[in-house]
Amino acid sequence: MLVTFVVLYMLITIGIGLFAARRVHNAKDYLVAGRSLPLYMNVATVFATWFGAETVLAVSATFAMDGLSGIPGDPFGASAALFLAALLFARLFYRLNLLTIGDFYKKRYGKGVEVLTSIAITLSYLGWTSAQMTALGLVIHILSGGAIELNHAILGGAAIVMVYTMFGGMWSVAFTDLFQTVIIIIGLSLVAYMVGDLAGGVGPVVSHAIEAGKLNLIPPEADGAMIWAIAAGFLTVAFGSVPQQDVFQRMTSAKDEKTAVRGTVIGASVYLLFAAVPIYIAYSALVMDPNLAQLFGSEDGRAVQRILPDLILNKMPVWVQVMFFGALLSAILSTASGTLLAPTATFTENVLKPFAPHMSDRQFLLTLRIVLVTFTLGALLFALNSRSTMYEMVQNAYKVTLVAAFVPLVAGAFWKRASTQGAFCSILLGLLFWIGAEMTAAEAMVPPQLVGFAASVIGMLLGSLAPQLLKPAGHSIEAAIKHEQALAHGHKH
Repeated sequence: MLVTFVVLYMLITIGIGLFAARRVHNAKDYLVAGRSLPLYMNVATVFATWFGAETVLAVSATFAMDGLSGIPGDPFGASAALFLAALLFARLFYRLNLLTIGDFYKKRYGKGVEVLTSIAITLSYLGWTSAQMTALGLVIHILSGGAIELNHAILGGAAIVMVYTMFGGMWSVAFTDLFQTVIIIIGLSLVAYMVGDLAGGVGPVVSHAIEAGKLNLIPPEADGAMIWAIAAGFLTVAFGSVPQQDVFQRMTSAKDEKTAVRGTVIGASVYLLFAAVPIYIAYSALVMDPNLAQLFGSEDGRAVQRILPDLILNKMPVWVQVMFFGALLSAILSTASGTLLAPTATFTENVLKPFAPHMSDRQFLLTLRIVLVTFTLGALLFALNSRSTMYEMVQNAYKVTLVAAFVPLVAGAFWKRASTQGAFCSILLGLLFWIGAEMTAAEAMVPPQLVGFAASVIGMLLGSLAPQLLKPAGHSIEAAIKHEQALAHGHKH
């Protein structure tokens, strides 16, 4: 029954995605759903894309192992990133009428900075996308009773997501996200009630967590290195995931700028609150069966992520299994589709298209689909060769955007003196110091990505305030907005 349900669920999801693909008539439809999503769909795309496999399996298991001090990046840093993006950038991005976040760097700093930041953003998605593929493969592997080998299961799961995303783009993502959000909330809520009840209820589970020190954000025994590590975990995701195409895509797919702000804030709030549900389920599982803690000692970091699936399969009735795996598959598929489309959009529009500026809209749409397939293959290679947990994969993904894209974005939006030279210095110094620290002092008290972030800030300041040896290639924010308003006014007439 469970396997039949999973197959049926997959077929329904693919059907919804392909049905939504009928709305795709041009690249704007494919990338930002024609900028027409109402509030409820906008909220669903924000929540469903961020509530992924790492939230259900990896973050919950990491909490069971290390407590709150082990998960500063997700959900806390991730929610902070969405709030920052909504309050600081949503209206600006919407008024600039951009197709991708790379277009911001082009308008503000010119083509060179556009290409560099877009490559960094694209590469950052490898880890996040690979985490979803790993999770989907893990579910298929577990449900098959081990009959389907993990790597083969990862390949099959990736193919499913790739098919409906390739044809429908953001429209398919939006419709499937709406369906999957409903399944996630209903499914996990019922599972939490059932599992928590078997563990003695909310009170005993929370009391157990308090006594074990799991609710201490900074443990009493924490030294300087641990405090720096916690801060780095939070800042890497809170800042590093702001200059991301998936965040940008959801804001600019809204029907107006007010919806873009409200949808992102509400989606972030729902995400922060509901992320506690899988954490509660996983810790309840540990209270019920302390033997699950043996998974913490496995050499393969991915093993700890089996806490919830193993418990559900071994100790829960079939209807609970159906609800859990339905919610889990929804979380994985919604995030995976978004993480395939986002880097595809950025790389095609901001890295490839400058070399073929006269590409027709039909050719551009075909190129987008080819790049999506290519990126899927790259993420698959990463997933098949990684032994990290999904939480670690997502954490590592944002380091490159923290050191190479965040500072040019903030400075470009809010500092008039920010220049093309400053942006180049910020990107190059950030990458240089981060990579250097990773190679020579990876275990130092200050984590390498924070060294790179500090270098990025210094590079922007020095490069922008020094004599300008590089000719400015972009425009001020005010000039860019006026240009878009003039174009819009001309179109109305």
